[in-house]
Amino acid sequence: MSETIANQTFRRMDESTQGQWSVIVTETIEAQALVAERILEMLESLADVTVGFAVDQLTHSLQTATRAEEAGADTEMIVASLCHDIGKAISVPNHPRIAAEILRPYVRSEVLETIRAHQDFQGRHYYEHLGMDPDAREQYRAEPWFALAEQFADDWDQTSFDPDYPTKPLSHFEPMVREVFGRAHSL
Repeated sequence: MSETIANQTFRRMDESTQGQWSVIVTETIEAQALVAERILEMLESLADVTVGFAVDQLTHSLQTATRAEEAGADTEMIVASLCHDIGKAISVPNHPRIAAEILRPYVRSEVLETIRAHQDFQGRHYYEHLGMDPDAREQYRAEPWFALAEQFADDWDQTSFDPDYPTKPLSHFEPMVREVFGRAHSL
């Protein structure tokens, strides 16, 4: 047990002190550097998730980020493109919300909403095969991020299942991941 943990004597938050919270805040700030490491590990784990596609989900994510970068997207959008399916490491059906929650403190709202809603936007290309409404994206038409989500889904995401596409490796995106996850917009 670390000395810090041994010195934290409260077992309930309503018994804590300002000094104990000072230690917690300091250690939380220091641990922020580990976030990027965990994100990179989660991304690497997507290499084990294929779920019927022509490429694994890591390759798909790398292709999506590669396309975003080639289209001139900014660093937050490139990293969000890379992480848009990171939730599949936990739950395929709920992956957009998981990815959005991971990204929430690190990206601006239009990027967050694009990732949160990306499945409905991408649904234009496959929902009909599942008996779902391929125009599900229309519920977001009035949102200021609609055009970004449309570009993401149509130009980058749905086209990124190609085993022959010249895909940049994770190491190329690692500095961007470290930059974005090294800071937080809000707590």
